Amino acid sequence: MSLLDRRTVLIAGVAVTLAGCGDSKETGSTPTPGATAPTSTTPPPSTTVPTTPTSSTPSTSAPTLTSTAPNWNTFASSLKGRVYLPSTSGYAAAHQLFNPRWDSVRPTAVVKAANPADVQKAINFARTNKLVLVPKSGGHSYVGASTIANGLQLDVGALKDMSYANGVLTVGAGARLYDVHAFLDRYGRSLPTGTCPTVGVAGLTLGGGMGIHTRTYGLTCDRVVSMSVITADGKAHNVSASAESDLFAALRGSGGGNLGVVTSFQFATIPATKLGFFRLTWPESQAAAVVGGWQQFARSAPATAWGNLHIDAKSNGTLSIRVLGVSTTGDATAAAAQLESFVGAKASDRTLSVKSHLEAVRYLGGGTTSPRQGFLAGSDVLKGPMDAATITGLLGAVKAAARAGTPASAILDPLGGQASKEPAGGSLWPWRGALAVVQWYSSAQGKPAQTFIANGHRAVRSSSAGGYVNYVETGRAVSSYYGGNVAKLQAAKKKYDPTNFFHTPYTLS
Repeated sequence: MSLLDRRTVLIAGVAVTLAGCGDSKETGSTPTPGATAPTSTTPPPSTTVPTTPTSSTPSTSAPTLTSTAPNWNTFASSLKGRVYLPSTSGYAAAHQLFNPRWDSVRPTAVVKAANPADVQKAINFARTNKLVLVPKSGGHSYVGASTIANGLQLDVGALKDMSYANGVLTVGAGARLYDVHAFLDRYGRSLPTGTCPTVGVAGLTLGGGMGIHTRTYGLTCDRVVSMSVITADGKAHNVSASAESDLFAALRGSGGGNLGVVTSFQFATIPATKLGFFRLTWPESQAAAVVGGWQQFARSAPATAWGNLHIDAKSNGTLSIRVLGVSTTGDATAAAAQLESFVGAKASDRTLSVKSHLEAVRYLGGGTTSPRQGFLAGSDVLKGPMDAATITGLLGAVKAAARAGTPASAILDPLGGQASKEPAGGSLWPWRGALAVVQWYSSAQGKPAQTFIANGHRAVRSSSAGGYVNYVETGRAVSSYYGGNVAKLQAAKKKYDPTNFFHTPYTLS
């Protein structure tokens, strides 16, 4: 198989765009998407020590003050893991994220933690030396939010040990999704997650976590039963519904980097059953009917049925309209027929199949790994069904991109079912009553991609409740990702990070 686009699976020779690789969010300070990332290198440590930025706009570096230089040698020798400085061999690879757009952002140092004690030491070191610290798990943030110029990047990727007992998975924050699913498959178990195989479990979970099981079993964060987290004061906490329940609820859906660095999770797993798949395609002439019918499906289909709608700009100026669906009953026949009935027209191309748990994971992820890929993306949460004018606007936004030769997609993921219910122990994920999430995605660079995403936002403005924090983007108010839960998150922030140590343009203060 040739190299795949990060969001594409080849199915019977036909490219099918999937929502997956971006379903993660880690916070940090980064350049504005579309702008040229900085090319200057960060000098070796000197008497100039970065401090936490106070601006609410993205910045490529933090303000500085004159102080005693950090003692990197002493710090490095205290760790089981490694410290990479710009002069260190391996630094270039150490600070890379999934999206190559952020390769030129150069942290003052990268700490690759080997255990939770290293995480504590890194937080304490950064606080003492007034360094901005950003955590990195899988590094898939849409805005490159787990890197920072003139700051400390804390990589928890080595914290990936897993164990299973009595239906509960214990997993380090740096584990990747494919590895998690492959491990659980040995026990006949699974988790509701996104699809990209290289996404880190921490970023995905802390921001919510949507996927094919969302309607049947809820979000990834809903399955968390406890977490180990280190807060800004360097103290370790084990939080759950019965221990520091306010922090537990806040971490379930508020996004990474707001309140602390999670080092491990315990999840209540789900059965790894066979899944029924359907793939339906319609001609562009029926696009509006498909969107309207899909909205009925998202509202009325049983919780065992899920299907995301793909509206893709084709290079010939036309639109591709298709739905990739799943039934957790193992048979997708009824779900496919119900969607067609809502659309009011049979699909022009129709495929049904059944896959085992791990076959489904590989199918949806395009294999067991994903190559690095440049992209720009954003989101809107649909508070309810779009009216005819809004549907026309949405289709028009993608059509304009197609005519301009801009590769672009609007991908609609349904909510509802179990995801509409508050989990035991609480959660600050704010969109329980919403219909769906629209993801605006383009592999183009600069202005064409920005124009498409701006057009998409404008088209659905009347139906949008806000954005999905795992699809964070620049130029948008941070509060728009938290809806009615802003005050609760701010209260948790004030209690567990009173000095605003974890502060970037993508976190609440």
